[in-house]
Amino acid sequence: MKNTKYKLTKISIDVFGKKLFQIEALESFGDISKGEKGGYIEKEDNLSVSDNAWVYDNAWVYGEARVFGNARVFGNARVYGNARVYDNARVSGEARVFGEARVFGEAWVYGEIKILAGLFFGMRYNKEEIKYKENEGEELIYKGDAKFEEEKDTVIITCEGKEVEISKESAKNLNLI
Repeated sequence: MKNTKYKLTKISIDVFGKKLFQIEALESFGDISKGEKGGYIEKEDNLSVSDNAWVYDNAWVYGEARVFGNARVFGNARVYGNARVYDNARVSGEARVFGEARVFGEAWVYGEIKILAGLFFGMRYNKEEIKYKENEGEELIYKGDAKFEEEKDTVIITCEGKEVEISKESAKNLNLI
């Protein structure tokens, strides 16, 4: 896909033997205006050319790292290695996201945190309660009021055009499931 979103300018910095180029918007999109300068990337592969993702300020994205979706990297943040920042995620301040780390969803990573690996998808505010629900041998992590459809211990069997609800145990004993 041809990049009509931004260009790599001639303004560059050297970082650990890599040349990073400041980006400049070629068109307006999201909250970015045509001609606006952004942060620094090593190559086009670091920042998607087809959505609203952007690298702002003095932020750096390099190596095999990717920023896409509506994600934003700003301040003095660094994203590198094979890290991914996507969806509506934000990485800012002095944060470092690297290695195999994934920051996505509505997650915000900021301050002086350093993330090497893992999946980060949200924040806990004001010590709100984090809840867990078992799901097929794993635990679903959630917060706030969530509604789940509870698994029924019955099944509906259609026999001669009529629906009959019986227990799963009975259905198994009759070799129906």
